Amino acid sequence: MVGGAACAVAVQYAMKLLVDAMANENRMEANVWLPFGFFIGLIALENILWRGGGWLGCRTIVKTGVDLRIDLFEYLTGHPMRYFKEHFSGALGNRINQTSTAVANIFSALTWRIIPPCTDFLGAVVVMLSIRWQMALALIGFVLLVACIITGFGIRGRHRHQAFAEQASRVGGEVVDMVSNVWTIKAFSAQARERDRLAQELGVEARAQRRSWMYVEKARVLHDACLTLMAGSMLLWAIYLWRQGTVTPGDVVVVSALTFRILHGSRDLALALVDAAQQFGTVADTLQVIAQPHGIRDSENAAMLNAKSGSIDFENVSFSYPDGSKVIDNLSLHIPSGQKVGIVGTSGAGKSTLINLLQRLDEVSSGKILIDGQPIHEVSQDSLRASIAVVPQEIALFNRTIRENIRYGKSDATDEEVYKAACHAYCDHFIRQLPEGYNTLVGERGARLSGGQRQRLGIARAFLKGSPILILDEATSALDTHSEKEIQMALTDLVRGRTVLAVAHRLSTVVSFDRVIVMDKGRIVEDGPPSVLQRSGGLFESLWNIQAKALDDVQAEHHNAG
Repeated sequence: MVGGAACAVAVQYAMKLLVDAMANENRMEANVWLPFGFFIGLIALENILWRGGGWLGCRTIVKTGVDLRIDLFEYLTGHPMRYFKEHFSGALGNRINQTSTAVANIFSALTWRIIPPCTDFLGAVVVMLSIRWQMALALIGFVLLVACIITGFGIRGRHRHQAFAEQASRVGGEVVDMVSNVWTIKAFSAQARERDRLAQELGVEARAQRRSWMYVEKARVLHDACLTLMAGSMLLWAIYLWRQGTVTPGDVVVVSALTFRILHGSRDLALALVDAAQQFGTVADTLQVIAQPHGIRDSENAAMLNAKSGSIDFENVSFSYPDGSKVIDNLSLHIPSGQKVGIVGTSGAGKSTLINLLQRLDEVSSGKILIDGQPIHEVSQDSLRASIAVVPQEIALFNRTIRENIRYGKSDATDEEVYKAACHAYCDHFIRQLPEGYNTLVGERGARLSGGQRQRLGIARAFLKGSPILILDEATSALDTHSEKEIQMALTDLVRGRTVLAVAHRLSTVVSFDRVIVMDKGRIVEDGPPSVLQRSGGLFESLWNIQAKALDDVQAEHHNAG
């Protein structure tokens, strides 16, 4: 691109040589063919260089956009789960795509709208020096003055561009949130209400966009006024010198051509700088949100977790939210390898937080957690989570085939291993009844499958992972009784030979476990076999009686209705 722009300036000088040759009074003796050949050769070379620049730009800028999105996604996924609860997932995705587009625009502007005018300016200075050094100094002074004015004007407007980028990302997140909750909108007849809400958000975005746009227009007016003054002054000066006989007609031509070239080029440059300021606003908005320091980081010399037996120790563990509210308070717990432990308690007792701390989805405020004697904060997060299989209450499925979703537990698993895991999870039968079997797309978040079917796929995925530690996070609480029985059969096979921690809302889920811990206000208040706790007169017995009474009431209502 530098070479192409330099040729474009040299073309103007070749035109000067051609005009001066043609100004010879003896036209037949005038040597016009050498300047003509120089002129045509430079035009051809300029085109070749510009096309070469376009080919390189196509490869590098597109690849850079791909790399940038990958890097942003990788960094984004390193944030703790609390981060994703505080931001719209749609807005985060939009920011990644918008930033890639913005950076591509910045690189394109740099390559095609900033470098060429700068090269034009340097080339023009060289040509002016060959004509009259005072003109070169005047040109430098004019361009530097205009550049300082426009750049300063553009920098002062960055907050307007960043405000527009921030609001655009917010609107993108709102739209994704509305679309993902379309069932709720329909169920509550809220189409008009949501339309008004979206119109209000778009109105704020439109006002921010108008402020950003009009600032660009003001920069254009300022630039045009400055450059018109510069072009007129330089041309008047060249005509004055020609009338005095100190410069040739070719010199006037080249001064005129270069001045107007710089005029148009600097207009592109100024607009590119202002546009780049807008694009940097988009990039800054994304980095402000995504490039925050990770709340949980691996240590520099993080080892790989070598979990074989799966014993777990919580030693004086405490955890508080950033606002200071305590969730886990000085908790100590030893779980031998192979033991099946139920975790129960009232809502807000800290059950799910305890599970998150074990997976390092949140970091302990004090104390430490060990697996097979290894402190988990000293090992890599990936190796830690590779040793833990999780079956949550709501199974998260990708809009991919059933085969791919099961294989997510072990990326290099063979088809036979996938089928075996599906059989263990009692889902092979219903999968093969689907029109495309294991190649059936499950829909967004598994929308084409029932809750019980999704749950069994999640269990198959855990089977395939084969980790020594298994977490069941209320894995059956959202299912109907028939589905729960099927899931329980699959879970009975899954827990065999593993260390199991099961957060349970339905106490019947943990009645066959080796041990139950009862949590209240971040502490363990009861610990023992479920058969003993049922008769202990404590919180577990109270919760058991409440659920038993509720079940009796439901059965009585069904009997009366019958």
